Amino acid sequence: MLRALNTGVTGIRQYQTNLDTIGNNLANVNTVGFKAGRVEFADTLNQTLRAGTPDSATRSGTSSVQVGNGVDIASVRNLFTQGAVNQTGVTTDLAISGEGFFIVKNIATNELFATRAGDFRVDSNGFLVTDQGFRVQGFQDPPTAADGLYTDADAQGHIKFDKGTAPAAAAADAGISNIALDGSGKINILLSDGTQYVRGQILLQRFSNPNALLKQGNNLYTGLTTAGPLGAGITAAQPFDATPTKNAPNSSGLGRIESGALELSNVDIAREFSNMITTQRAFQANARVVTASDTILQEIVQLTR
Repeated sequence: MLRALNTGVTGIRQYQTNLDTIGNNLANVNTVGFKAGRVEFADTLNQTLRAGTPDSATRSGTSSVQVGNGVDIASVRNLFTQGAVNQTGVTTDLAISGEGFFIVKNIATNELFATRAGDFRVDSNGFLVTDQGFRVQGFQDPPTAADGLYTDADAQGHIKFDKGTAPAAAAADAGISNIALDGSGKINILLSDGTQYVRGQILLQRFSNPNALLKQGNNLYTGLTTAGPLGAGITAAQPFDATPTKNAPNSSGLGRIESGALELSNVDIAREFSNMITTQRAFQANARVVTASDTILQEIVQLTR
């Protein structure tokens, strides 16, 4: 009876965690770039009452007899499925359609974070930043190559939405007429005199094991090195692969960037409510096991009277 009591208690504890996860998913149904979590269960160590025996020429073997000791949580996995892309019309709102993460940097600590939330803004210095002021990373200047393609010689750093170094053909007094981003993350500047050029490029990062990323709140993930960045690795000075083409959006398995749009939460409300019902019933069933075990133990104690 004590085993049954303890087994029921393990079920109550773990299903409470499952309810917490479901509640967190539903609470973030409107959070930009949020990825839902899913609890995965595993049975705990079984007690072997009798070991099985093999078959022989004259006798069939016997089956083993084991009694389980309840349930445990194997992991709480983040589901990195694509969320719906919603058009906003704001140029600095960026959505990733496909694989990859934005890399942003806290300039106060040089710490790097990954995020799928593209609700960025331009600060007073012209940098593209998150709501916390972390700067979006990529190629910060126009490409140095004559063909307009980025190479290893180009500097990585903070993305800026400004005029930058305009081509020599541009008029000295020409101001910015329009700033647009294409699917490959290139920032295209159009000046008032009609001159158009690439100001910089936002880069994305893929990971071999994104579930190793740790949620830090504010739609940010840490643990970038543990998650296995695909490429040369993550460092504060070199947040992307040494070969730029491997980190350009819409190439090498990376998704494209949609400007003027945001990726919504991938929480499926119908599925979450269905999971809540089954979890509640499982919680109740385990509570009944505890109640039944307590009743039987009470009867056993009363036998001594």
